[in-house]
Amino acid sequence: MVFNINNFFDNRNRKTKIADFQDLDHIEGVSISTVSANLYDQKRDDLVLFYFRDGASYSSVFTQSKIVSENIKWNQKIKSKKLSALLINTRNANALTGSTGFIAIKELAKDLSNKLTEKQKLDEEHPKEIKSSEILFACTGTIGEKFPLNKIKNTIPNLINKIKYAQSKLIWMKAAMGIITTDTKPKLAMSECKIGSTNIKIYGIAKGSGMIHPNMATALGFVFTDASLSSSILQKILNESIKTTFNAISCDGDTSTNDMVSLFSTNKANNPNIIDFKDSKLKHFRQSLKDVLLNLAKRIAGDGEGASKFISIKCKNAKTEEEAKNICFSIANSLLVKTAIAGEDPNWGRIAMAIGKSNAKINEKKLSINIGPFKVLVKGNLFQNYDEKIVSEYMQNELVEINVDIGLGKKNFTAYTM
Repeated sequence: MVFNINNFFDNRNRKTKIADFQDLDHIEGVSISTVSANLYDQKRDDLVLFYFRDGASYSSVFTQSKIVSENIKWNQKIKSKKLSALLINTRNANALTGSTGFIAIKELAKDLSNKLTEKQKLDEEHPKEIKSSEILFACTGTIGEKFPLNKIKNTIPNLINKIKYAQSKLIWMKAAMGIITTDTKPKLAMSECKIGSTNIKIYGIAKGSGMIHPNMATALGFVFTDASLSSSILQKILNESIKTTFNAISCDGDTSTNDMVSLFSTNKANNPNIIDFKDSKLKHFRQSLKDVLLNLAKRIAGDGEGASKFISIKCKNAKTEEEAKNICFSIANSLLVKTAIAGEDPNWGRIAMAIGKSNAKINEKKLSINIGPFKVLVKGNLFQNYDEKIVSEYMQNELVEINVDIGLGKKNFTAYTM
């Protein structure tokens, strides 16, 4: 089967085959459905449901914007240790919609929980009641528009009817396509690892293009695993992993009202019981989760609105990790640096300017800057063999690396931008 998608990885090749995706298949305990609620004129899939028929442990991180969408407010009130569903709609952010927006989410949760309870009675030998407090919501789209409650409610029966208990690469791709808005590319990632001697799957999808800047979490990211882990362990692992992944990307310096990243565990794998997130048996899982989150985060950074390049900015040997991070983002968010890179102009003085305004401790005599593999500044002095023409040719690549050595400590950070 060939499934063409515009603008997936290579802007020079406007079509992509399904073979270009990683081989996401089935995670036991995860069920998926995607439909159109007619939120867009072209009637594309705009409503995605993840259903956990036996429940799932979960953890989330949310935007720290002072203006928060109504679905985030709902999610923050959930106290259940296990969830039964995640519902994602596009086209409408349900932000700045007032009390009516929150009431709409509450009504939608009640309706969806009732319909899923009916499905439990039809499909399960020992059916359970699905409670509205076991449903998480994600909304993305235009801020300030009335939430389309009736359109979504009217689509719920069809959404539940199309639940797939077994997944395939195509179903995961449809889910990834169903949550995008201004994105030009769907975003999927996967990894496999072990907890003890037990094989574990970790799959993820994300969306994000504009309004991408780290602040607890950025854009939308959803990761699923069959590992048997409690919600408290998942929260600690997610908090750890988010710092150097979703919190390491920036496209335009803006933070959305709806940002969230969630991690779900179906507890279907028969791995050893874990009570401490620093347990050595979790080492591979923690690294694999970081790999998936970083993969998704990089795809978001590379799909920024108007992006023509993907830029990696590494700061090393800073006094503190916070200072290294501030330097990276000062460079990443500098319009002067962005225009220089877009114009393939090796104006390294703009990089130095961005470093200087980061408020980090700097000693000019210890500062070094590389653009790609090429030395530019070495301990405060222009490299004697610096060749602007060669560096300019390097900057014609779609992937550009900037490396900064502060020379004052041992702390490092890497940020990604367009």
